[in-house]
Amino acid sequence: MITSMIAAMGSNRVIGKDNDIPWHLPDDFRYFKETTKNHYVIMGRKNWESLPPKFQPLPQRPNLVITRQSDYLAEGATVFQSLEDALATARKMGEKEAFIIGGGEIYRQGLALADKIYLTEINGDFEGEITFPEFDQGKWIEISRDHHDIDDKHRYSFDFVVYKKK
Repeated sequence: MITSMIAAMGSNRVIGKDNDIPWHLPDDFRYFKETTKNHYVIMGRKNWESLPPKFQPLPQRPNLVITRQSDYLAEGATVFQSLEDALATARKMGEKEAFIIGGGEIYRQGLALADKIYLTEINGDFEGEITFPEFDQGKWIEISRDHHDIDDKHRYSFDFVVYKKK
């Protein structure tokens, strides 16, 4: 099974502010949806709670939530105590590519386990307290990059970049 992470971050590595995303990029939402559709998605409790109720669980994909709270319930999702346990379940169920979708702490835990990173690199700095972890560029190779210019629906230019562990 391929273990992947998918995220969008500003030039300053910010991915979140006040349990929300500090930008609105419809094509990035579409990219996320199409890339993760029909795959297991793994997220931390805070990320789960930040989803609008109409998107709990994220449709057309099994949702796995990581929390240290032993009695936590996430309706429509399966709760795990560790990222490793969630990945083991996806593997056992025959998943070909599972996606770690955040937040910051889950990305930090997942970096050592990941085979691929799907990263939307947004050309702008943002205020926020949650960041995507630094990763050693020497251990990863960029396998694709697709640029998106500013337009009437996108206030920032950005690149869809895929990295693969060497």
